[in-house]
Amino acid sequence: MSSSSPDKRQKMDQAAIIEAAMSAMTDTTNPALFDVTIICTTDDFQASYWMDRLSSGVCKSSSDSTNNYPMVIAVSEDWSSSSGAGNGLGTLYAFQKACNVAKEKYGADLAQELMEGKISAALYHTAGKGTRLAPLPASENNNKPGVKLPVCHQLADGSYEPITVLEAVVRQTGIYASSRSGRLSVFWGDQIFVPTAPFKYTPTHHVDIMCTLEEEPPTEKVWKEKGLEKYGVIAVSGGGNAAQVEKVDHPTAMRMLKNLGDIARVGPSLGSFSVSAKMLQALCDEFSSELAAKDGKLDTDPHFWMPLTLPQDEYISLMSQKGVDEQESRSHHVRMAKMKESFLTANPELGMFGSVDVGSNACWWDYGLLKLYIANNLKLSEEGDDADLLRRFFGVTGRTMNSEISGVTVDGSASAFSCKAKSGSVGADAVIAAVEAEEIQIGEGAIVVNCAAKKIIAGKGAVLYNLVSESDDGIVAEDGDVIVSVTDTEGSSMLLRSKTSICGGKAWKQVLDGNKMSFEEVHKQNRDADVSNIEKKRKE
Repeated sequence: MSSSSPDKRQKMDQAAIIEAAMSAMTDTTNPALFDVTIICTTDDFQASYWMDRLSSGVCKSSSDSTNNYPMVIAVSEDWSSSSGAGNGLGTLYAFQKACNVAKEKYGADLAQELMEGKISAALYHTAGKGTRLAPLPASENNNKPGVKLPVCHQLADGSYEPITVLEAVVRQTGIYASSRSGRLSVFWGDQIFVPTAPFKYTPTHHVDIMCTLEEEPPTEKVWKEKGLEKYGVIAVSGGGNAAQVEKVDHPTAMRMLKNLGDIARVGPSLGSFSVSAKMLQALCDEFSSELAAKDGKLDTDPHFWMPLTLPQDEYISLMSQKGVDEQESRSHHVRMAKMKESFLTANPELGMFGSVDVGSNACWWDYGLLKLYIANNLKLSEEGDDADLLRRFFGVTGRTMNSEISGVTVDGSASAFSCKAKSGSVGADAVIAAVEAEEIQIGEGAIVVNCAAKKIIAGKGAVLYNLVSESDDGIVAEDGDVIVSVTDTEGSSMLLRSKTSICGGKAWKQVLDGNKMSFEEVHKQNRDADVSNIEKKRKE
């Protein structure tokens, strides 16, 4: 009997992992969920919106459970500085706020139950302006995680509407819940991935960070070929301990990582991580003064993980590349080293810092940039393994679903979900969802989401979003146009325009052609908008 080659076995193993992940992510009868889902938002209106939406939607229990779980808690980051707390202090602050809400609302002691290993918890960072996704977040009144995708899911009342980016992320990341009792997992709110490495595991470190580890040893040739000098990189020793460096060449990385000993594998960090309840408590204690004063800005990579895993001189050297004063870096490293020593002395059962490999061939869909939002949504109409997985994740079983468009000529490569139209056409590779009109003329590669009018004309590659028109002319977009509607609490709307070729971050302060305000000005006008009320107005 001949044995299969290592490469073939690896592909078979990856196929089995992908199948297990997809089955878990798409199981509607017994969804993979964390016991506690915490959403960190920009303001209290958004927090209220997400608690209601997720509790009655993707985080709703499938059983008649009488306990508090699954629980959804959303909190705002009301930090002293407009620049925010950073994702380090922001994580600790959001968890503490969530604990207070859980105690007041449900009588639950999250910190204690997490410490006892009774529950798993996940925190999703969603705050931020979303400049690179502009103008779509403006149409959601700065509720960036509420940006809709052009594919619909069924709500508790039986109706269909476009799924939001955050709902998709919560559904995807739940596959890690069963491995993380007694830990807080932290994710970003705009990325979805399907791992090709095992997602069920036994944590061996107080901190573990997600990464895509390369199969080859970290030679200088591999480092250059993979472009690792452009990323935050996780290096893992043969014994499983890990360390992090950021945007350095191979010789510099090897020097900085010498304390690890034999480096077996390296790969880009995804940023998402989990911490043990003990480590979480230690970090909250260490930064208690900053948290109480709501003061300072610390991020996990440069201010938590790197000083905990790099020697002092190497840490100072790396931070100097960021323009940080040497004495400031030295003082911070001394502080973190002291915390690490006392923590590991008291809690030696796990290592300090490890990795969770998602696989170098993991499928990855990012919706944080307009160009990626477009590219990844157009995959719904593409062919190929990646596109097939994306459709399966979203429950897409046909090119046209839950739609009444028998009088419309739809190209065989186009997709239409929950749409109603009497006449017109939908061009090649276009994707439309929650569209209602008498006539539609949708160009090749256009994306139309949540729009209603007598007539909708979208040019090639156009993006139309949250638009409503009662005029006889309807909605008209030229090739490459991006047009969204911004609705206020009174129900009044204005159009905001851009082009698919324009980066919202670079054009943030500009008043683009056809607009009366810059994206920045609209963002300021949208602050503290009651997004729940506005959504009701939009549906009227």
